Amino acid sequence: MAMSKQQVQQQFGANAAAYATSPVHAKGYSLKRLVELTQPQPDWHVLDVATAAGHTAFAFAPHVANVTATDLTPQMLTVAADLAAEKGVTNVRFEQADAEELPYEAKTFDLVTCRIAPHHFPDIQQFIDGAARVLKPGGLLAIVDNIVPGTHLRGKKARLVNEAGKYVNAFEKLRDPSHGRCWSVNEWEHGFRQVGFTVQHQELLSKEMEFSSWAARMQVSPEDTIRLKAMLVQAPTAVAEFLTPQMCNDRITFRLTELIIVGKLS
Repeated sequence: MAMSKQQVQQQFGANAAAYATSPVHAKGYSLKRLVELTQPQPDWHVLDVATAAGHTAFAFAPHVANVTATDLTPQMLTVAADLAAEKGVTNVRFEQADAEELPYEAKTFDLVTCRIAPHHFPDIQQFIDGAARVLKPGGLLAIVDNIVPGTHLRGKKARLVNEAGKYVNAFEKLRDPSHGRCWSVNEWEHGFRQVGFTVQHQELLSKEMEFSSWAARMQVSPEDTIRLKAMLVQAPTAVAEFLTPQMCNDRITFRLTELIIVGKLS
């Protein structure tokens, strides 16, 4: 069942402050890589979609003319605006907007970024289509998001891979009801190509998650925390190979995989 946008707003509104300090969001290596890979220019207008606490917008701000940072959740924008004031960032403006219905004119931006958010969108392809519309010809779309196993191939092995993808998405959704669906690398490549993007670069990053803080950040109930632990410990082989859970005394860690993909609009 897809979660309504109102539920997404409630979920993130309630946890907005945690995103200002979450190391995965504030400091992740992918932030630095996004800037390196897109080589932002001083005259660029950038749109950062689903900005949350604004970390991606702030990473680009020193390199470009201005950044428009949007989010569906007003509380997130308040947190982001406060952070901007704290950091002395003056060329980022914050606006409430739906990622799937970007309220901007065609050919407005040189770069659209979106980091660790598309898996919350009910229709990722609609977001990509909208990004293509608001980009100037030759503009870039740069995405970072968690991925799951998946393949367009057929056969028994392929089925196991796709089932592993469903399992990982179910695991994420139990922890965070606003989780929609992570795509596989294949789906991202296809989604980009479908709208006329040429994939210029892609790479995978592995990030280690500490189970208890990962669950606590979304205020998971004790019952669901036990279920999540069981899903990790009893994961089928293809899932265990992907999440690589490690147990040491009471500490459980596992790995999530992020895709960085940059497409150029032809």
